[in-house]
Amino acid sequence: MEEKAKTSTISEELREWQARLNESDAKWSKEVEKMNEREAVYNGDRTMQPLVPGDTHLDGTLKKTSHVRNITFENIESQVSSSIPQPKVTPRRKKDEHLADVIEHFLRNELDRLPFEALNDLAERTVPIQGGVGFLVEWDNTKRTSTTVGEVNVTLIHPQQFAPQPNVYTGIADMDYFIVKVPTTKGYVERRYGVLLENEGESEPDVRGGDGSTSDRNLTLYIGYKLNERGGIDRYTWVNDTELENLKDYQARRQPVCKSCGKVKPLPGQEVNGAAYSGGACPWCGGKDWESKTQDFEELYAPVQRSDGTFIGGMQETVDENGQIVQVPVRIPYYRPDRYPIILQRSVSVFGQLLGNSDVDMIRDQQNTSNRIEQKIIDRLMKAGTRITLPDRVDLRTDPEDGERWYIGDPRAKSLIDVYDFSGNLQYELTYLAQVYEEARQIIGITDSFQGRQDTTATSGKAKEFSAAQAAGRLESKRVMKNAAYAELFETMFKFWLAYSDEPRPVTYKDSTGETMYEEFNRYDFLEEGEDGELHWNDQFLFSCDTSAPLASNREAMWQETRQNLEGGAFGDPTDLETLILFWAKMEELHYPGAAQTKKHLEEKAQRQEEMAAQQAAQQADMQGDMPGGGAGVPDELAAAIDAQAQQDAMNAASGQAKGLYMQQ
Repeated sequence: MEEKAKTSTISEELREWQARLNESDAKWSKEVEKMNEREAVYNGDRTMQPLVPGDTHLDGTLKKTSHVRNITFENIESQVSSSIPQPKVTPRRKKDEHLADVIEHFLRNELDRLPFEALNDLAERTVPIQGGVGFLVEWDNTKRTSTTVGEVNVTLIHPQQFAPQPNVYTGIADMDYFIVKVPTTKGYVERRYGVLLENEGESEPDVRGGDGSTSDRNLTLYIGYKLNERGGIDRYTWVNDTELENLKDYQARRQPVCKSCGKVKPLPGQEVNGAAYSGGACPWCGGKDWESKTQDFEELYAPVQRSDGTFIGGMQETVDENGQIVQVPVRIPYYRPDRYPIILQRSVSVFGQLLGNSDVDMIRDQQNTSNRIEQKIIDRLMKAGTRITLPDRVDLRTDPEDGERWYIGDPRAKSLIDVYDFSGNLQYELTYLAQVYEEARQIIGITDSFQGRQDTTATSGKAKEFSAAQAAGRLESKRVMKNAAYAELFETMFKFWLAYSDEPRPVTYKDSTGETMYEEFNRYDFLEEGEDGELHWNDQFLFSCDTSAPLASNREAMWQETRQNLEGGAFGDPTDLETLILFWAKMEELHYPGAAQTKKHLEEKAQRQEEMAAQQAAQQADMQGDMPGGGAGVPDELAAAIDAQAQQDAMNAASGQAKGLYMQQ
């Protein structure tokens, strides 16, 4: 592969994007400086800001503490949750309930496929430190299997990688453009864009993190997204002064078309003019040159089967411009997401800020005061100890020797010998240090109960629950913002799948009985005919997060809750076999070890009991059939009279009043 020549002229569009980048950096650079400071404080920065005038070195440089109690790290780590929000999809119409269930199950499968555990772990720390984080959703057409092409990919974008449009704080969706700085390698650029950039250098190594040092093999890739006049999204990609990609309306579908006749290149094996296309020249005009063009419609030459067994597409008859009846394929519109692929998760919303509040900024004063008091305590402890005063004589030693003799000729010299103990009283320092620590926790909303520590203020179980609930209430806003970001993320993922997944994708889930069910996500299921007779895509679904997911993800708590429901009779009689089967089905759904084997054993036992009951019923029927009289049954009236008489005899016998009441009928 040849290296792309670097020309002295730069395209006008590249200059425009570089101007947008410079405009954004001029405004966003102040926020980036704060980000570096926040990361340093979170990682235990030892630099101390002066508490009083003159609290610096003689040359004016800032002092450093030798001991850091990182209360910033402690408070942020206390908020980290490994719970990943689960999707909840609500249809706008009753007839779409099944489609909503398929979307919900499919998104849950996607959460398992993608590395959301790692993404969530990093976001749980970045959001409280910096006030926000971004999720970038892309369609990766290089991920292919034997039956499918492409997958959705989700990556995390640190706020240092942002280059937003200045002075727009309501959200990314309201911006005219947005630029993402992606740290990458020269090898990736060569594989992805087919461009070799051996002589280019890394323009912004800070976006990689680390010590900020440059690398010969790394590059800073700039990806710009811009809202166009049609309402679609343009994408422009460059490195330094080299343009790599310029896609107008990049979320539209592109296909190779013949330069001569303009028809879309058929797929291999597709039937054209009565023969299967095997590649090469255009089967209609013989042209050999193809070019990629945006397509508004998809032509379905062969019928496509939906999940319900119905078909859509295929050839249909129509009249051409000459009045002749011809066969043409059904045309359906391509779906376009038409939205920015970046989703912003804020800590909490703040007026006049793109990102939310940073917890590091909120407790920075308390962290600095804690560092200063800790250093003062260490200095006092190091200076504490025993001091001995002696006369100014070189022959008096303080060696640790027992029975050593001192000869003092002058009585006045004896009065100069004394011992002074400096204990280093830390009462006031420790009291104030504890107060500063509580200030930091109260600002964030962290309590002992929330951290799982012993809470002396809560004397009962209910009191502890109430204390923990109060702490959770202080942090509820952050959870709501996280759920809102994930709801937008789920909607974006669904729309990307609806736009680009041409093949059905498998979907698995557990039904109410714990059995594994298999379905498929077929984008053609969402294609329907409107009142005007035109085909359109049904994307009218409401996306949110399942609020019961945090409890459901706590398996130990769910196991205990399920056992309590069994003991309380919520499933029925706890001794009944069907109740036990239902209980172990729920435990299997909650991934309890050995639940599947236990449920299978109980089901086999129930089956054996049913078979035995059926055999006994058959034997009893055979015995009745062998009775004299050909097995004729006793009349119902007579049987009822006999039963009533037998019950009366039993009552009389029990009370000692039996009188031989068998009477002749």
